[in-house]
Order: sequence, then structure tokens, then C-alpha cells
Amino acid sequence: MRPERHTTRKRYSPPDAQPSGLADTRSRQAATRVADDVLLDAARECVLAVGVRRTTLAEIARTAKVSRMTLYRRFPDVRSVLAALMTREFGTLLQRTSVVDPEAGNARERLVRSSVATVRALGNDPLMRTVLDRDAELVLPYIVERLGRTQLIAEQFVSAALEAGKRDGSIRQGDRAAQVRAILLVAQSFVLSLRPATSDVDEEKLLSEFEYLLETALTPGDRS
Repeated sequence: MRPERHTTRKRYSPPDAQPSGLADTRSRQAATRVADDVLLDAARECVLAVGVRRTTLAEIARTAKVSRMTLYRRFPDVRSVLAALMTREFGTLLQRTSVVDPEAGNARERLVRSSVATVRALGNDPLMRTVLDRDAELVLPYIVERLGRTQLIAEQFVSAALEAGKRDGSIRQGDRAAQVRAILLVAQSFVLSLRPATSDVDEEKLLSEFEYLLETALTPGDRS
């Protein structure tokens, strides 16, 4: 009797076999999942530590504990990852501060309250403060050249609130696009200048004046 040879059975695959499409898809999905949150969290950590200009893709990858290639697949350069970070951070903040109890007053009162909350939150946000304190010149294009994505997101919240106010009669009629833009510009000036403006003026008193400005400007009445 011939002795049996006990060998480990190997799965056969053709010599020219290629990785399956499913495996490749899973690999790409894994890279995307990492990029969505882990990479942006790492970018935030880097910006808070050294500022925008000194943040590099290599440092973000090291902080996130991923390979550079994983980062490059999602973001081709520092500008793109920082833009995504700002949109995520400030977009989330805007969503949070715009949530006001629908039973708490009319639409005008809710808009004014959320606008004040947004200015207070953005003016004291660590990421916003780091950008303004260390790399303020990077904000200049969004003041004198073009509106950024975060500003346009803010306008969407304001526009919806204005429409609700016009429906319930608590906000005066007018060109909605112009009203939205005016509110953005006023709120933006308070956010960008809150630190120096409160060096010798109480912050809460200043924000109370901002609240009064919006309340007065939006309240219906005879403007003749």
C-alpha cells in the first residue's frame, strides 16, 4: 500500500488571474471612508497646532496614521483638504446654531436669535480663531474677490428663514437676494472683527447691538 501524502490543498487560480473588481471596489471604499473623517480630523489637528500655511499633506498623513497615497487618493493638495475641512467644520456649526425651537417666537425672532448665536460661535471657534490669528490673509479673497462655499451655505439658511418670515408677516417685504446678502455682510464683519472689537467693548453688549440692528432692519413698518 502506497503511503498517503498529506498536503494542504491550495485553491487553484489561473496564472493570468487578475484581482477581482469587487476587491478593488472595497479597497477604494476603504480609502474613501478614511478620507471622509479621519483625514479631516487630522488636518484640523495640524492647523490648530501650526496654522494653515505650515500644514502639509505629509504631516496630515502622519497625524492620521495613514499612508501618503491614501491621502493623495482623496485630496490632491493641501488647499483641497483645507477647503473640505473648513466646509465641514463651519457647515456643521451653522447647522447647529440655526436650530431654534420652532415654537420660540416668530420667524424673525428665530432668525435674529440664530444669527447672533452663529456670530458668537464662529467668532470664538478655535479653528476660525487660528486662521484669523495666524493666516488672516487667506481670508481676504473671500472678502474682496468672491464668496466661498461656507458663505453660500450660510446664505441658504438665511434665505429659508427670510422666506418663513415673509410668510408669517414678521419680516418686511423686499428683494430676498439683497436682504440675504446684506445680512451675510453684516454678520461676517462681526465674525471677522470680534476679537479686536471686543478689546475695549463688552462682547455681549456688542452682540446685543448686532441683535438690535437685525431686529430693526427686518421688522415690517412704514419706511416713508
